[in-house]
Amino acid sequence: MSQLLIGAYRPGRTLIHRIPAGPKLGLVALFGIATVTVPGDWSALGFLAFALGLALWVRMPVRATLRALRPLLLVIVLVTAFQVWQKGWATAIDVVAGLLASVIIALVFTATTSIDSILDAITRGLGPFRRIGVNPERVALAFSLVLRAIPDIFDIAQETRAAAKARGLDRSPRALLVPMALRTVARAYETGDALAARGLGDD
Repeated sequence: MSQLLIGAYRPGRTLIHRIPAGPKLGLVALFGIATVTVPGDWSALGFLAFALGLALWVRMPVRATLRALRPLLLVIVLVTAFQVWQKGWATAIDVVAGLLASVIIALVFTATTSIDSILDAITRGLGPFRRIGVNPERVALAFSLVLRAIPDIFDIAQETRAAAKARGLDRSPRALLVPMALRTVARAYETGDALAARGLGDD
């Protein structure tokens, strides 16, 4: 299985662990908004330092955290290069540090909040919308499937890359993308069939 921290809850006794999932999710959203709306490279570095401090406080494993951030490496390099080219280093630091801070805070959230608590919070939060036709349980189910699918997709990508490398085709986009797309779609069909077999897809 993937070593991503998505959904990798680690029980603890810190204040962050004790905050209910709903308010904690709201704080994560406010933090993300702040990283975008508060300008300046020093502000972004401050947000990043704060996020790293929280990650250390809740004792997130360093190696697993770095593995979780590794898929962002290419994005960070491209964004940094583009921002330096267009607006200079100050803007690049502002954008990239804010992005990393938001991702780390999201990892802190998943590491300190159980999936059941997250789904219960979503169900309660969407409860008032039942009167307009929203099914909170179905939305929570969809959210749980997304959490499960993301690590699965990374696993498929790694396995496909390893298979292509074994055939000497690791530099071929077709040898990587086509099998990955087919396996991802097949996994989605398997999940849909499993849900339908349990009557979860019925109206």
